[in-house]
Amino acid sequence: MTAYAVRHGGSRQLAGTGTLLRFALRRDRLMIPVWIAVNALMVLSMPGTLEGLYGTPAERAGLVRQMETNSSLRAMVGPVFGDSLGALTAWRVGIYAGALAAVLSLLVVVRHTRDEEESGRQELVASGTVGRRASLTAALLAAAVANAVLALLVTAGLAGQGGAGALALGLGIAGVGMVFATAAAIVAQLTESARLARGLTAAVLGTAFVLRAAGDSATDDGSSVLTWVSPLGWLENLRPYAGERWWVLALLAGAVVLQGAVAYALAGRRDLGMSFLPTRPGPASGRLGTASALAWRLQRGGLLGWSIGFLLAGVVYGGMTEGAADLVGDNDNARRIVERMGGQSGLTDAFLASMIGMLGLVAALWIVASVLRLHGEETSGRAEPVLANAVGRLRWAAGHLVIAFGGAALIMLLAGLGFAVGYGRQTGPVLAACLVQLPAVWVVGGVAVLLHGILPRAAVAAWGVAGAVLLIGWVGPALDVPRAVLDVSPFGHLPKLPGGSMGWGPVAVLAGVAVVLVAGGLAGLRRRDMST
Repeated sequence: MTAYAVRHGGSRQLAGTGTLLRFALRRDRLMIPVWIAVNALMVLSMPGTLEGLYGTPAERAGLVRQMETNSSLRAMVGPVFGDSLGALTAWRVGIYAGALAAVLSLLVVVRHTRDEEESGRQELVASGTVGRRASLTAALLAAAVANAVLALLVTAGLAGQGGAGALALGLGIAGVGMVFATAAAIVAQLTESARLARGLTAAVLGTAFVLRAAGDSATDDGSSVLTWVSPLGWLENLRPYAGERWWVLALLAGAVVLQGAVAYALAGRRDLGMSFLPTRPGPASGRLGTASALAWRLQRGGLLGWSIGFLLAGVVYGGMTEGAADLVGDNDNARRIVERMGGQSGLTDAFLASMIGMLGLVAALWIVASVLRLHGEETSGRAEPVLANAVGRLRWAAGHLVIAFGGAALIMLLAGLGFAVGYGRQTGPVLAACLVQLPAVWVVGGVAVLLHGILPRAAVAAWGVAGAVLLIGWVGPALDVPRAVLDVSPFGHLPKLPGGSMGWGPVAVLAGVAVVLVAGGLAGLRRRDMST
């Protein structure tokens, strides 16, 4: 009798999971494929790039020897365990592929759990024949599907370099993704806000990266305790193509099972819409008496996190500038790729320009997330009571857009200050190089505003735009793609500073395009019906 009750009670807990899974995959039919494509292309393009850079065994062995003595670069990409093209691929992009898989996973899980509860849609779904844990299960399964597809693409694409290594790398990347999927599932039970759930899980990911970086800078074989504390450190210690440590996969699987069990236990002990860490109510007047003040209250935590991250990234990249220049200084192919990313100038200036350009690409993700906060407020119904007062749509939107576009300027300024601190010279040129990224960042933000204003149902396509820009900027120079392809991205038209000449024409054009896009989006927002 007890076994029957447990069995059938468990089945009721998961009723409707298949339908919710199909719905989740349908809602994410754009976001998930774009993130998977960016991640897979980054990994699969690397063997050809490395073969062009280090075509002989002697050159690859020399790279390994240089990495053993370059702690700053180990902090960035980890230690290298072999000189084959497969081992170098795992070294060069493994950590970043795992981090991208983690970001996708946490976004998917939070969107289909806490986001649904916060918007009130989950309450409507729960009124049907849907089990208590069906929503959480469907979210985790959606993340599992995404990670499984990514693992399959990586394994199949790198099989030519060695089947065992390809399988290890694919499973390792997917495993890291699922570790952070289940971590997000726990945080979604603890917090009452989807925004806070995403922020806290992202902070855990950032902490994992910092711990791994600190451990790898101290040792050249991944043996530091700090490295082993981080799931990203587990991925590198899996050692694809360098004597695979298959038992490391058990660590990833164990973390997924343990965290999943905790998330399921928490989900069964709270009411729908509630959390274990409820948000403290705030005043409806005073500091929150205006739409702009409310927008600041909603976005200040995210802006603070991004600001700290960009400042620290600037310090780290600035500190490794000299070491990176030494690493590629004797390799003509590597020099050409760095200069292709950073402009035809001295290698140090080119490296600085390429790193600053990468941060500019990442800043595009901030501005899309911040602009789409408008979309979230509208679709959740929270914008309706604000607009019911003496607040116009443009005034409501302006509060969020000032933070989005002004926040982009702030984080790039802080990145410049970080570079100045880490590198210790060229403060003025480095700050100018960071700020010159803004028109391109604003163009991506303008696309998000336009989509939200004119086609609100397609607003999430702004993530696809940001992903495409990221892919072109990261992978395009290494693959030596035609100039016409690079010019599709607004970042392809920016002057390459420091070291290059300042061209005001393209900067002014990009700024004008951003203004037109924002104006078009606001005009559409003013005229269309609001979502309910």
